[in-house]
Amino acid sequence: MLEQSVVEEVRDILKEREFRLTPQREAILKILLEHKETHLTAEDIYQMSREKNPEIGLATVYRTLDLFAGLGVLSRLDFGEGGRKYELAGEREKHYHHHLLCLGCGDIIEFNEDLLEELEGRIAASKDFKIVDHSLRFFGFCQACRDKHES
Repeated sequence: MLEQSVVEEVRDILKEREFRLTPQREAILKILLEHKETHLTAEDIYQMSREKNPEIGLATVYRTLDLFAGLGVLSRLDFGEGGRKYELAGEREKHYHHHLLCLGCGDIIEFNEDLLEELEGRIAASKDFKIVDHSLRFFGFCQACRDKHES
C-alpha cells in the first residue's frame, strides 16, 4: 500500500508542474520503489524496465530520471568513476544521508548519522551562508575487500 501512496504523491507532484505520470514514468518509479535499498544506475533501471516494458528506450529512462531529480522525487548520486546512481528521495535523504564507498568492490553502504551540525553552523556563520543540505562520502574498503587484501 505504501508503494501506491508514493505513486499518487509523485503523480500529484508532476501534476503541480503540469507533467503527467506516463506509463513509462510509472514503470521507472515502480522499479525505484522495488529497489529502494539499492543504488541503481540508469542502465540498471533501463534493463529492469525493459523486462516489463520492452518498448521503453534508454533516452526515456534518462529523461525521466532527470525530471524526477529536478522535482526532488529521487536523489542523483555522483560517485566519480563509479558513475551516477539514483535512489528515491525521502525524508531520510534530507541532511542525514551519507555514503561509504568501497574502492575494492564498488559497494555503497549508507549511514544516516549527522555528525556535522556544529561544523555546518560555524561555516554558515563565518561565511554568512544559509546551508540547506550537505553530502558526505567516505572512500575505503569494506570488510570483505579488506580481508581479501590482507590475506
